[in-house]
Amino acid sequence: MALSFREFHLFQILNGFSQENKRFPLDRYLSHYFRRHRAVGSKDRRMIADTVYDLIRWRAPLDHFSIYPPTWESRYFVYSQTAWRERAQAASLPPHIALSFPQSYYSFLVAALGREKAEEFCALSNESAPTVVRVNGLKTTRENLLKSWERLYPVSPTSHSPWGIRFHKKVNFFAMKEFKEGLFEIQDEGSQLLADLMEVEPGDQVLDYCSGSGGKTLAFACRMQKRGQIYLHDKRKEILAEAKKRLRRAGVQNAQLLCYDDPKKGQLKHTMDWVLVDLPCSGSGTLRRNPDMKWKFQREELEQLLAEQRNIFKEALTFLKPKGKIVYGTCSVFPQENEDQAAYFQKHLSLSLERLFQTFPLHEGMDGFFGARLTF
Repeated sequence: MALSFREFHLFQILNGFSQENKRFPLDRYLSHYFRRHRAVGSKDRRMIADTVYDLIRWRAPLDHFSIYPPTWESRYFVYSQTAWRERAQAASLPPHIALSFPQSYYSFLVAALGREKAEEFCALSNESAPTVVRVNGLKTTRENLLKSWERLYPVSPTSHSPWGIRFHKKVNFFAMKEFKEGLFEIQDEGSQLLADLMEVEPGDQVLDYCSGSGGKTLAFACRMQKRGQIYLHDKRKEILAEAKKRLRRAGVQNAQLLCYDDPKKGQLKHTMDWVLVDLPCSGSGTLRRNPDMKWKFQREELEQLLAEQRNIFKEALTFLKPKGKIVYGTCSVFPQENEDQAAYFQKHLSLSLERLFQTFPLHEGMDGFFGARLTF
């Protein structure tokens, strides 16, 4: 059967991602693919991306109705039949298949959250994630951006973050003049609120220990009014290069990049007023954006991750000065990665808890995040 233009690229993405999915999360893989294939226009990109997400989110019931062994082509054949959802509802499928989760992941969620909360979480994780941006307070205000956008796009202010604006339709942000000028960044409202635990002030010394490309630093940098110093630390040099571009675009001038093997690190021990440890985690709170992660879940890997989180936190803590504050953050809903870790740090590292923050994925709302602010 001849494939349409969209179907050709759809299967190129699905089959290519299945081979490379340990390298990139789904959203990054799609971004890289479309950058390499400029012939795919904006409308085609939107339709292809939406279908990719749906096929990965709903893989379990699609597999149930597919020929064995299922392929992306056979799943797409079932998906293309308009009544497949009705068939799934009428078939009285086991709950993990109906909710499209691996059985081991579903069972773990029920044990961790209780059945009602677990099934709510699974259903919410199969929805499309909202599109939210964060205003760059160094260059503009939310009021100014809302005023300039409200005649062009369906937008509204976020309910909880004072910096957020929600777009009710998808937009190519990277082509917007305001993005190129550094007036905003794409960031979930829950992530913005987690960054707000960093109540840094002008003149502070601040370390973003697992900075990635600097999303949280960009969120709190405006508080410092370009005074003091921010250090962005990560073991991936390529991701720090991306952070450098974002910092320049945002106008953050009081920041330095610090790779894990930088000899300057030793000089910074016990000197930081604030340390942010936004740790590698299961990503369970952001499954709407990367539904592929649920198909990779392994309980054994989570146990290894918990040990890694403790080790990274202990290392980051050595940079904090007496009476400094450290923020532990995840994008997880698992108590094992959140409340249990915060309790461990208090008990074994002689820290006092100042504030806890947690969000649960919401319908048309923010993702799931956790934060604990602690001090000596």
